Amino acid sequence: MNPNVLGSLKPGERGTVVRINLQGNLRRRVLEMGLVPGVEFEVKGKAPLGDPMEIALKGYRLSLRREEANGIFVTVG
Repeated sequence: MNPNVLGSLKPGERGTVVRINLQGNLRRRVLEMGLVPGVEFEVKGKAPLGDPMEIALKGYRLSLRREEANGIFVTVG
């Protein structure tokens, strides 16, 4: 299965994080929030213009900006 960027997923889709392609403080912050390779998640919703989006993982919900979500590669399913 080819990886997609998290920002391209629609509400209701589930997936697994494959790779984090972010740099510096943004990368550290995303990793600290629990988005690490191998973690499973579900997209819960998106704002009308797609920014921000809300995902559920590890028993909590997390909002991500488009810049953050587009640097996270995932597999769907």
